[in-house]
Amino acid sequence: MKRSASRRQFLARSLSVVLAPALLPRGILGANSPNERVVTGHIGVGGMGSGHLNNFKDACGAICDVDEAHLQRAAKVVARYVPLYKDFRQLLEQRDIDAVLIATPDHWHAVMTIHACEAGKDVYVQKPSSVTIEEGRKMVEAARRCGRIVQVGSQGRSHPNAYLGCRYIQNGMLGKVKEVTCWHYANPVGGFKPDTDPPPGLDWDLWLGPLRYMPYNEDRCHVNFRWFLEMGGGQIRDRGAHVMSVVLWAMASDDRGPVSVEATGTAPKEGIWDCPIDMEARYEFKDPDWVLWWRQPGDPQMGVGYGAKFWGEKDNLVIAECAGGSVTEDRAVQYEPPAGGVLPYRSPGHEENFIDCVKTRRPPIMPIEAGHGVATLCILGNISYILGRKLEWDARSERVIGDAEANRMLSRPHRSPWVI
Repeated sequence: MKRSASRRQFLARSLSVVLAPALLPRGILGANSPNERVVTGHIGVGGMGSGHLNNFKDACGAICDVDEAHLQRAAKVVARYVPLYKDFRQLLEQRDIDAVLIATPDHWHAVMTIHACEAGKDVYVQKPSSVTIEEGRKMVEAARRCGRIVQVGSQGRSHPNAYLGCRYIQNGMLGKVKEVTCWHYANPVGGFKPDTDPPPGLDWDLWLGPLRYMPYNEDRCHVNFRWFLEMGGGQIRDRGAHVMSVVLWAMASDDRGPVSVEATGTAPKEGIWDCPIDMEARYEFKDPDWVLWWRQPGDPQMGVGYGAKFWGEKDNLVIAECAGGSVTEDRAVQYEPPAGGVLPYRSPGHEENFIDCVKTRRPPIMPIEAGHGVATLCILGNISYILGRKLEWDARSERVIGDAEANRMLSRPHRSPWVI
């Protein structure tokens, strides 16, 4: 593939670009270094990626997408010269790029994050962090080995109401929490369109990347990848990565996994989308002992389509949505912790937190280790559903105890050359 512009052209033109500090988004310029600027590269600029680009357009140094229509739309947003690429490896070659924001389909997250870390870039990668548990472990290892900041895009942790709910719980206002119930509406049924040739401008082979080859289908591509167990994994991996992120944060359980997982669901009877329509997954934790439930549809609270309810010995609390926005109950909002009380990590905003951590080298609110832990819950739920049995999980070794078939599903081959 050819670059949209040569490296020399980029450097020559970029010398003529002067960005006024007043025009940069909050978080791009640090208070201690007013002239310091973090130059961002954007990989995947449809959907969430377009939102990232709008927020960072003045700091953007390059854009990459396998769909020409996405690239051209993104170029209009930036409204000045930046290189446009279809192959993310070319973007990573730009030495002036400090950090990349990855908003591709899930099956690309691990490969791109690992390559970016090895290229010396810090990374903001959309949730869920990975498709397999092996991928997630290798992402953690790459970030540590290369000394990179990696923020996972479960942005609920950066919302003020999620913080207030977390603070309320961690200060013991519910007493000991024995159970957390998550709710979410059902997965859709669909995928009735026939296979066709890909549209002009879309590099379908590159869109597939590490996946096995399959023919193009509009109901398989872009947003619709979410409804395949092989790719997006359905609501439990999509929104579950938001809701369960806030749950593990509030329960101070980022550093521990479940001891067992058991999931059931109803498979669709038509269409090519294969995620279960309804689903229930039960996760058992030890030391401390508590149970996490994922229920599709579950019991909606506060008029919101998804969220979590914490059941304590003294009281209960709802934190709803847990994604781009969050709501919680008034008693948590009004609560003021006592002197010496618990004050959880407070983020100024998920993207702002990422940029701050790029500059300070402090861990972000949703580091890859935490993102991997949340993705592990989501992945194990799907594996238990597929196999139709309970899994006994050893979180330390990241293996299913006494189940060779389940352990084979913790990883899968990547299509060459996209190996990790």
